[in-house]
Amino acid sequence: MAESGGGVTRRKNPVQRLKSASHSPGEPEETDREEAGLRCHKLQDSLLSSASGYSNYRGVLNWCVIMLVLGNARLFLENLIKYGILVDPIQVVSLFLKDPYSWPSLCLVLASHVFILGSLHLERRLASGSFPERIGVFLYVLILCSILCLPVLVVFTVPSLTPVGAVFSLMVYTILFLKLYSYKDVNRWCRERRRAQVRALSRTQSAPQMRKANGDIGKQEVTYPGNLTHRDMYYFMLAPTLCYELNFPRSPRIRKRFLLRRLFEMLFIMQLLVGLIQQWMVPAIQNSMKPFRDMDYSRMIERLLKLAVPNHLIWLIFFYWFFHSSMNFVAELMRFGDREFYRDWWNSETVTYFWQNWNIPVHKWCLRHFYKPMMRRGIPRWAAQTAVFFASAFFHEYLVSVPMKMFRPWAFMGMMSQIPLAWFVGRFLQGNYGNAAVWISLIIGQPTAVLMYVHDYYILNHGIRS
Repeated sequence: MAESGGGVTRRKNPVQRLKSASHSPGEPEETDREEAGLRCHKLQDSLLSSASGYSNYRGVLNWCVIMLVLGNARLFLENLIKYGILVDPIQVVSLFLKDPYSWPSLCLVLASHVFILGSLHLERRLASGSFPERIGVFLYVLILCSILCLPVLVVFTVPSLTPVGAVFSLMVYTILFLKLYSYKDVNRWCRERRRAQVRALSRTQSAPQMRKANGDIGKQEVTYPGNLTHRDMYYFMLAPTLCYELNFPRSPRIRKRFLLRRLFEMLFIMQLLVGLIQQWMVPAIQNSMKPFRDMDYSRMIERLLKLAVPNHLIWLIFFYWFFHSSMNFVAELMRFGDREFYRDWWNSETVTYFWQNWNIPVHKWCLRHFYKPMMRRGIPRWAAQTAVFFASAFFHEYLVSVPMKMFRPWAFMGMMSQIPLAWFVGRFLQGNYGNAAVWISLIIGQPTAVLMYVHDYYILNHGIRS
């Protein structure tokens, strides 16, 4: 206590001073700060709880990337110490040119012009009415079947055709088959529409016309049958699409810097892919032959998991090389405007979403020329989807078994297994769990098929000693 004048005053403790200050009308902001100083808790959830609503995990993502780089760096260093440098570009060239005086792959690709020109002249005859539609359908069936059968015949009869060259040739012929099928359908639709216009006594526009679009001065648009030219046909054959149109969207100019960047990516990534395959994939596959021969399941699983990492990394790099660098390079060179070659397949929460978005040119072709025509004929949706997977499984097996000159159902079974997998993931797994299931199927499924084919190929061609 302290004396003041004739009376006695009491000193206030800190709590009393705070209470008295809280009733002071002249200092509200200072009072709020002092009240907040007494409290340090509030109603909130932990950041890792889903109820918190927190979503900024950039640091965790960076940590995962660093751990992934360090882990793969260790594996790569271990590979170098164990096997040395195995990268040999000359060996890659020899895979294409086993016999320097005989290039069957190139000859086979050049022979494809016969089918291209034959289809163009057939369409001209159909447009002029020289051939009836039934004859046109028969000739197209003959052309399309020949496209699929000719490379098979050459692969099995020409011994100098290597598996790598055969894969390249069969890919060209598969793309040619899909393009000519689309070319046939679109021109047939144009003829049907022209006949409908004639029946309706409407005037047919068969010459090029000018129209204004998107603020441009004018854009030349071709109508049927003005599209049946060699220039139009070969533009479609070289364009990065499988679906034919009379008037493709065109970019205003060729961007040289963009073109050079894509060209540099193509050359650099191609060398990177070759190096990774020779240095990382080939030794892992060779070391997997003995466990598969002995049916040592524990060692088989260990080798499968060891192969999964380089196989998946090479697949991702190949995706970027083909669907981004290469297709954008070709599109820029040809001023092809539609650059949607892929969508966000990495966010797939269902297997169906992945197959619909990772390869847009094939997806558009299947939707336009296979799935929708079946739906218009009254086929149930599930049956149409199964038919699309069946056709995809056929072409996957076609591109693998024929070049290796052996028929094994692994690629076919792998694609058909996507149907029950898609049903299971779509029904029981959602969100991040579904996305994880899609990634696991990609990481594990591909190396399994690779090991099965390589094992069978070595047993068939080199005997049990391999």
